[in-house]
Amino acid sequence: MTTADIIAVGSGHNGLVAAAYLAVAGKKVLVLERNAWFGGGVVTRELTLPGFRHDQHSMSHIFIQGNPLLKNDELGLKSRYGLEYIFPEVPMMAVWEDGSTLKLYRDPERTAAGIARYSRKDAVSFLRMSRQAAAWLPMIAATLYSPPAPVGATYAMLDQSREGRELWRVMQMSSHDVLCELFENDRVRMLFARVAGENLVSPDEKATGIGAYVFLGFLEAYGFGVARGGSGRLTDALIACIRDHGGEVLANTEVARIKVSNGRAVGVETVDGRQFAARDAVIGAIHPHLLGSMIDGLDPRVRAAAEATQISDAACITVHAALDAPLRYRTPDAVDAVMVELLPESYETLRRGFDELRYGKFVPTPLLGVGTLSQFDPSRVPPGKAILHLWDYVPYRRPDGRSWDETKSEYSDRMLAHMSRYVENVPDVILERHVDSPVDMERTSPSFRRGDLHGIATFTYQSGAHRPTPDLGQYTVPGIDRFFLVGPFQHPGGGVFGAGRATAMKVFEALGLDFDRQGRVRLAR
Repeated sequence: MTTADIIAVGSGHNGLVAAAYLAVAGKKVLVLERNAWFGGGVVTRELTLPGFRHDQHSMSHIFIQGNPLLKNDELGLKSRYGLEYIFPEVPMMAVWEDGSTLKLYRDPERTAAGIARYSRKDAVSFLRMSRQAAAWLPMIAATLYSPPAPVGATYAMLDQSREGRELWRVMQMSSHDVLCELFENDRVRMLFARVAGENLVSPDEKATGIGAYVFLGFLEAYGFGVARGGSGRLTDALIACIRDHGGEVLANTEVARIKVSNGRAVGVETVDGRQFAARDAVIGAIHPHLLGSMIDGLDPRVRAAAEATQISDAACITVHAALDAPLRYRTPDAVDAVMVELLPESYETLRRGFDELRYGKFVPTPLLGVGTLSQFDPSRVPPGKAILHLWDYVPYRRPDGRSWDETKSEYSDRMLAHMSRYVENVPDVILERHVDSPVDMERTSPSFRRGDLHGIATFTYQSGAHRPTPDLGQYTVPGIDRFFLVGPFQHPGGGVFGAGRATAMKVFEALGLDFDRQGRVRLAR
């Protein structure tokens, strides 16, 4: 039997972050990964042709830039292990079929100048929004990278001041409500409404309004980080850190059960019967729907609540393509953003699209997002070539009853046909493509259940200390000592946050370790 101090189940970036902090603290760490590759949603692979490196899931790293993990380089990922980011000046932009565009720059004055082409009043409102987002950002960021405060205490604190009550009001509004309050022009509203869409929720969903402020605050303060060499470079750096401190990361090792003895997690068993013992703790990237089937003796009420957590209606389908040349858009404006949203002519079309998903139907007009990160990082492709990352939202179960395995190529044809209205050399420029349906995404990682890249939906009642449930919101499981949860279904949610740092803090506390003193690489070593 192999024994380690800490066993981490899954090599998604959150689990690797938690494992790396513990390895730096001197613990012997072992990470077990079911796939032949590492990284979960933060992985770069040659999915199409040799020499074309595609980010299979996460494409840019936004919210992790404010995490002390990177902001203060706590693990030396940048200074010691080769992680490097490019920060383009235009993180996000919209392109319409008539060739109109609207860009969100890191510089709010440049964004306002673009908005003024549509509405001078909205340009003034945007600058107010930008200032408010910057004012709220430090408080919001402070809640994202450590265990969450109790929900009741948080709301009570907000209720103590006028500013807190205003923040609470915005938190309860839908994105659409907030945008109608701020802006008069539908195209300006539409671009910011896509922010809600990128969180896999409709802009009409209540309690999503704060997202526009959070997104804008991070966009302007930090930008969208494009990892040089691919999104998976973050995974590579974390694994290098773990191994440098005596840990190991094993592929092709699927965990079937968490072993519990006398109410304490003591190790794991794999599907092929191998046993791994943990002296100190087990960390598990285990979806709440699967938790009860992997841990014996789980409280029935805890299990029932975990299995009742809700998945988003908006699953993802993604096309990765190797391109013979860069894209040529049907607009005279430079298309130079990390994320490019191909928006419909009508704001109502966008809103109704998410309504259709709620009823399990296809969106009549695809809501396409585009990334061609080879324009910022040519190291990902052969000379003169490019890559395409194209995504849309679809129901997990097709309303016509057909299989995604049989129809995903057909659906990608529909996506590319719609894209050709905005891009003149699609599909001719495509050399090869790879399509991930919602079913493929679930197969890639059990965390992406039903194609939900956030693990579970980001509704208010599944957020903060109640994510995924009030029982599990502190990364621990009632009745199971020394077992800790990590993953996109925990606070602060899906996306690249580096949220394993909060799990690490809980493990440090349980083991009597000083996180502030021991959870840092000593750069002068």
